[in-house]
Amino acid sequence: MALLDFLQSPPVTPILVQDDVMLRFPMPEDYQQWADLRGQSRDILEPFEPDWSEDELSYQNWRRRLKAFERNYRQDLARPFYIFDRDGKTLRGVCVLSNIRRGAAMSATIGYWIGTRFQRKGYASAAVRAVLHYGFSSLDLERVEAACQPENKASQKVLEKCGFEREGCAKAYLHIYGQRRDHLLYGIVRDDFLTRA
Repeated sequence: MALLDFLQSPPVTPILVQDDVMLRFPMPEDYQQWADLRGQSRDILEPFEPDWSEDELSYQNWRRRLKAFERNYRQDLARPFYIFDRDGKTLRGVCVLSNIRRGAAMSATIGYWIGTRFQRKGYASAAVRAVLHYGFSSLDLERVEAACQPENKASQKVLEKCGFEREGCAKAYLHIYGQRRDHLLYGIVRDDFLTRA
């Protein structure tokens, strides 16, 4: 029942606009675009993500994702954003601020993906900058972290373009594409980001 309630009234969240992208909370009507874009982009996404389930692109799996987004949002653990073109019609990818930690940490983790046909056009960088600005300004975070595999050069470029600094390497950091994989660790602090912005 809670899932149905959520699908009828999602959390009230901001709409972020940066350069050529508009970001907003995922909505029930986004399913088909999401499934199509992920399906078309599977070859480039799968090597850098946790193992895809057999029902990865199913409507039921997508509804579970929406419910998890809603729960994490309401518990102040995450802020998921779908990345659209500026007029809000064409889905280009996803950017999520997750693992929000308050208290002494005041930090979060950022992750993102862009569909195959929209890559290398600056959309990921624009989305990351918009979400960073929101996190530092509206959520009062002081630090945002990211991790990517050493082979993921495109993601490294996005992070570095947005002002993240490489802070180290974590061995066997996450289970990705069938095995534990090393990840490069990146971080950015509020004062550095706002100075650059």
